[in-house]
Amino acid sequence: MKTRILAAVALLPLLLLIVLVLPSICTAILFGLAASIAAYELLWGTGYVRHVRLIAYAAVMAFLVAIWSNLGGSYVWALLGVLLMVVIMFAEIMISDMKLPFDKVIVCLAAGLLIPFLLTALVRIHSGAHGRFFIMIPFVLAFISDSGAYFAGRFLGKHKLAPTISPKKTIEGAIGGILGAILGMIIYGVILQFGFSFKVNYLAAVLYGVVGSVAGVFGDLCFSTIKRQTGIKDYGNLIPGHGGILDRFDSTTIIAPLVEILLILLPVAVK
Repeated sequence: MKTRILAAVALLPLLLLIVLVLPSICTAILFGLAASIAAYELLWGTGYVRHVRLIAYAAVMAFLVAIWSNLGGSYVWALLGVLLMVVIMFAEIMISDMKLPFDKVIVCLAAGLLIPFLLTALVRIHSGAHGRFFIMIPFVLAFISDSGAYFAGRFLGKHKLAPTISPKKTIEGAIGGILGAILGMIIYGVILQFGFSFKVNYLAAVLYGVVGSVAGVFGDLCFSTIKRQTGIKDYGNLIPGHGGILDRFDSTTIIAPLVEILLILLPVAVK
């Protein structure tokens, strides 16, 4: 636990530098690299795919998804990328004399396209209007909800939430996570209002807290399911005390696209 806290404290300034200071293209490149590592973790770390070329295709495409997100997310380029990835994957099946199973191709498509598309919602938020202010919302929801769930679960947790998938998660912890996320969003709303002259919708902030926290728990359980099925403890060891990229950003992978949608349909703050 001590290592986990120290790593989080050390990485927080780096995260703030990436999302608040660096130009948007630099942020996209760094998140693209993270998405590439996540693709590698999902394929090689789980043992699903140990085919070097397939992993390389997925990692490169994951990086390009982040760049695409930063450049405006054109439909034509997205369609071209998906088409190219599908053609390459099926070409690999054909040149393998049909020995490459179709299910491995599907996992590569998920690692190279689906998960990066969800995760790089962070890039699309950052590249949008007032993105440097709104980019923190997914992290506020993910990190504060996770902290609230941890402490509530540790001191009050009695009823298991999903014992087969994640034995340590409790219903009390999930409720603590929701309350923590609500409080975090209200505090962040106050910062936006009084520090940066935004007009804040606090009812929307509460809604963000509730649905964001629930989405975070769901995202965590999704990636925990994969770990249980493949028999691994962590996706990697890149971040001391946390594991790999997917271990740290599992909940964010679901929270970020949800926030992207909410910012369009129900803005939490406007100038």
